[in-house]
Amino acid sequence: QVQLVESGGGLVQAGGSLRLSCAASGRAFGTYAMGWCRQAPGKGREFVAAISTGGEITYLLDSVKGRFTISRDNAKNTVYLQMNSLKSEDTAVYYCAAHDTTSYYSSSRSIQSCHEYHYWGQGTQVTVSS
Repeated sequence: QVQLVESGGGLVQAGGSLRLSCAASGRAFGTYAMGWCRQAPGKGREFVAAISTGGEITYLLDSVKGRFTISRDNAKNTVYLQMNSLKSEDTAVYYCAAHDTTSYYSSSRSIQSCHEYHYWGQGTQVTVSS
């Protein structure tokens, strides 16, 4: 069981930057692959980024490669999403998510699928003005 709380969203002009943070409760953070998914109004949830349990491997949506970076600090139970060169199409609610690798089969493919995650934060709004 884990609670996830996102922060760092807000309003930014196109070309600007934001850093999202996700703080996790509990003692099992190091066993969770972590991800970020986003949802724009009227659209489905879209995978953005994922990171393996120890941070060795990361995955990014093609459209954000070169602009976004996912990282984690297991000592702080926190995962981050650094977003640079933001575009209007990045506007969405961004959700932090945890995938329990001890209880479920995990793969590079599974953690790049939003529906494979088990725990979700409340979301933080990112709005990019054009």
